Amino acid sequence: MGETEQRPTAGSRLGAQENAGISTLEHGQKPPMTPPGKLVSIKIQMLDDTQETFDVPQRAPGKVLHDAVCNHLNLVEGDYFGLEFPDHKKMMVWLDLLKPVMKQIRRPKHVVVKFVVKFFPPDHAQLQEELTRYLFALQVKQDLAQGRLTCNDTSTALLISHIVQSEIGDFDENIDREHLAKNKYIPQQEALEDKIMEFHRNHMGQTPAESDFQLLEIARRLEMYGIRLHPAKDREGTKINLAVANTGILVFQGHTKINAFNWAKVRKLSFKRKRFLIKLRPDVNSSFQDTLEFLMASRDFCKSFWKICVEHHAFFRLFEEPKPKPKPVLFSRGSSFRFSGRTQKQVLDYVKEGGHKKVQFERKHSKIRSIRSLTTQPSEQHTEVPKQSSSFAYGDDNDAAAVQSCRQGKELKASTEDTGQHKSPSLKKSPKEGRKVDGAVVSTVEEEEEASKDRIQQNRPQSQQPSTAGSLTGSPHLSELSINSQGGPSVVNMSLSPNLSPDAKQSSPLISPLLNDPSCIRTEEEEEVRRKRFPTEKAYFIAKEVATTERTYLKDLEVITSWFQSAVSKEDCMPETLKNLIFSNFEPLHKFHTGFLKEIEQRLALWEGRSNAHIKGDYQRIGDVMLKNIQSMKQLTIHLWKHNEILMELENGIKNSRKLETFCRDFELQKVCYLPLNTFLLRPLHRLMHYKQIMERLCKHYPPAHVDFRDSRAALAEISEMVAQLHGNMIKMENFQKLHELKKDLIGIDNLVIPGREFIRLGSLSKLSGKGLQQRMFFLFNDILLYTSRGLTASNQFKVHGHLPLYGMTIEESEEEWGVPHCLTLRGQQQSIIVAASTRSEMDKWTEDIQMAIDLAEKSSGPAPELLASSPPDNKDPLSVSDCTSLPAGLISDQRPVSISYVCWYRMQSLSFYDILQSNENQLSGNLLRKFKNSNGWQKLWVVFTNFCMFFYKSHQDNHPLASLPLLGYSLTIPSESENIHKDYVFKLHFKSHVYYFRAESEYTFERWMEVIRSATSSASRTRALSHKEPHAY
Repeated sequence: MGETEQRPTAGSRLGAQENAGISTLEHGQKPPMTPPGKLVSIKIQMLDDTQETFDVPQRAPGKVLHDAVCNHLNLVEGDYFGLEFPDHKKMMVWLDLLKPVMKQIRRPKHVVVKFVVKFFPPDHAQLQEELTRYLFALQVKQDLAQGRLTCNDTSTALLISHIVQSEIGDFDENIDREHLAKNKYIPQQEALEDKIMEFHRNHMGQTPAESDFQLLEIARRLEMYGIRLHPAKDREGTKINLAVANTGILVFQGHTKINAFNWAKVRKLSFKRKRFLIKLRPDVNSSFQDTLEFLMASRDFCKSFWKICVEHHAFFRLFEEPKPKPKPVLFSRGSSFRFSGRTQKQVLDYVKEGGHKKVQFERKHSKIRSIRSLTTQPSEQHTEVPKQSSSFAYGDDNDAAAVQSCRQGKELKASTEDTGQHKSPSLKKSPKEGRKVDGAVVSTVEEEEEASKDRIQQNRPQSQQPSTAGSLTGSPHLSELSINSQGGPSVVNMSLSPNLSPDAKQSSPLISPLLNDPSCIRTEEEEEVRRKRFPTEKAYFIAKEVATTERTYLKDLEVITSWFQSAVSKEDCMPETLKNLIFSNFEPLHKFHTGFLKEIEQRLALWEGRSNAHIKGDYQRIGDVMLKNIQSMKQLTIHLWKHNEILMELENGIKNSRKLETFCRDFELQKVCYLPLNTFLLRPLHRLMHYKQIMERLCKHYPPAHVDFRDSRAALAEISEMVAQLHGNMIKMENFQKLHELKKDLIGIDNLVIPGREFIRLGSLSKLSGKGLQQRMFFLFNDILLYTSRGLTASNQFKVHGHLPLYGMTIEESEEEWGVPHCLTLRGQQQSIIVAASTRSEMDKWTEDIQMAIDLAEKSSGPAPELLASSPPDNKDPLSVSDCTSLPAGLISDQRPVSISYVCWYRMQSLSFYDILQSNENQLSGNLLRKFKNSNGWQKLWVVFTNFCMFFYKSHQDNHPLASLPLLGYSLTIPSESENIHKDYVFKLHFKSHVYYFRAESEYTFERWMEVIRSATSSASRTRALSHKEPHAY
């Protein structure tokens, strides 16, 4: 929309494609109508001090001009920015997006409109795009030069050092001095040059994106960050300055803040002529009057400041844009001004859903190319310090498929197209942001889906072609199916930015035979022949479930008896007594179940007629095999009783030995360890529950006169007795394991695991504070409630912000009081907090469980012991980049298996302890056919469902999964007629724009998959779990 003459534009300078703009409107919303008529040229001064000219119709509203600028910059998060210009009285005002441009800018030829930051969020990590953070960094640079951002010399030098690092790269004394001599960042800069270079020396290896992030991290802590002062006087006539920020209205004397009125305290804002009025909510503890009055220079000044306050309140506090008031018929009273545009929540949601393109852009002063990032899966809804460069090398292993990850946001699609297809050499698709983990690269199902589509279109296999795409996350919600790559040489371990793609082209072995080979797509004829060849009775499929889940169980045992034992033997880190305790109790179990599986498979082969078909006999039953093996299994109960001791001794060993702790953490990074190590230690106890459920189902199916009924009922009695004996031990071990898992997820607390403490629920809630609603992760125990935020540490843990003892606490609904949907007030003896759930059902779950926990705390001996705080990461050196580097959605620098806490954070879900117990019972394995929304064929996969996640393998013989799909937050439905599936036994999983179809082989397996997946996609409170649960020992 610029002038027709050939000259560089803002978009071309940033490497943007012409007419590839991205609207700042909601997805699906139409842009404002562009009125026809004469075009008027408007000059816009960008944040890099260049000027661009835009032609807009005379009657076009301000939003047309604002969108034109954002489109030229390819700026997704344009709502944080505004257009500022001097009015006819030379007073700087903001362009109203609803009013016609020409009614606001009377003489456009003589006016230069400035494109600047208007809304400064409380945390720059909420800015999902690298381009947005770059523009914010330019705004900080501009504010420093103009004296608007004041701070002490040390902070000033530190800020400038990051700007210099972004512009010229690593420290070189001669280059630094020459650069500082040519570029004046602040007046009287010469006095600080030595200090600037001293700080710059510490930023070696820091990319421009990291420099922007660190610059904003320092700037946001300064009192004058994002502040524009508006002169005024108080009632006594004292000269002061008023300002508005994301938290509320601030009062300054000079450049010193002397008071603040948070939005939560403000009841009404108004102005009357030159008087600006703030009406406060009544507060018995406050000495302020009900209404505060400030005198400003003129009515125009007063109205201008009032408008800015209204916009800030709406942007940061409202969930959606306020609706216009109906116009009065005769008389109007007061201003009709209202905020126009998306609120911050809507911006975050839009970027989370990934409804935009990703493009490169060039920094004006930096030779290093920056690539537009994609914006977790939230995933996230914050991001961390970006890392931007690295390259990957892979071998020619065609079996390489990608590493499992849970990633937030809309994933980038596989960039396997020829670069000649792009219109401009400066505009390339973002390389996939990838990371090598133990010889594997992280990628996602969206890449897999796109590769599948490309395969079908091109009719040629791509498994021999290395992809040029890696993958990087960063949006605020956990994303979908991630792919696991096998093979390829190892690479340097690194942490990548959630929002920045690497500089270099990165090859990614997304081309696994499973995911990309056309031979994996089954034909309909093959499937029908196969179905007709095998038995169809329900008992057969129940027996087959025993075999498929036994295969998975045996693989899980091998993680301990083979992989873990082999790794322990190579390292001198575990005491001999602990080695003997673990392996002497697991090896007999592995040996027994190897024979058990062989016997079941032989029976199935006879049942199917695949083996010894000439032999006559009644082989169409499984109860006799189960009875025989369950009776033999009772002799192994002594080993099952030892598992409690194994778990406790291993945790004690880890606590007392840093070497053993490091070893176990490193082992969890191996691809075979797809779950936390302790979960594998509890697998034998979980398996007993599976046997019991299967035998219950078989006995329910058989009539009493059936030949297999007696053996099946006897087997059920035997296994029920074993479960009853171990019942109490199972619950204690599960709670013990969960406490230790949460201990790894939390920082800022040392004594989480104490005798008597029981875990009840975890999940994401919004906490209402002076800064508005902020997402927090809550952890509920039987004596205390913790609230945390996602930390900016290398391990991506949750940082504890505070805790409320449950003893003496009360809980009440407070939607009407605070005007926030699904809102609760928790009143403790020393502190009260207001929280909001995402839905009514989530609020009900939390209400029931918190009330139950309060009742438990009241029955106990007294208040819970004080939690001991450990050193939070905030106390570390602010210059250290690694302290703040992390990736949401499972891309964690320590590469532990993805914690269920992260899934709950990014999907805005919660889980109770009873959900976890139920998930241990609802495990399933077997073959499924999978189809993407836009693909034609079905792919056969071996699927394991456990721990609220589906893990995908090429076959049951594989040692580790190729991909994973966390199911929390997903919807489980049956495809509609309009989706044109036209197949039997198909179910559909969808989350936002991600849709997957799965096809089972029979009605029984279809119902079983629906049953177990439904248990993972919906959470229950303790009360609901008890009222709906089938009566059994667990």
